[in-house]
Amino acid sequence: MSQMELAIRIHVELWPEGVYLATSDELSGLVAQGRTVAEALEIARDVARKLIEARRERETPHTSARFM
Repeated sequence: MSQMELAIRIHVELWPEGVYLATSDELSGLVAQGRTVAEALEIARDVARKLIEARRERETPHTSARFM
């Protein structure tokens, strides 16, 4: 199966606690925290992949084979 690239906007902000929080209005549920902007973006990328994969699995009808 080939991989498809998907571009989404990610908002990164520095919180008073000194950590960077990455979120996206385009992909609900995407929240990632890192010590640097780069780390927050890397984690956000992984979270996005998992969210998209989980949604695809829920949307794909599962067929079960029956043997008689």
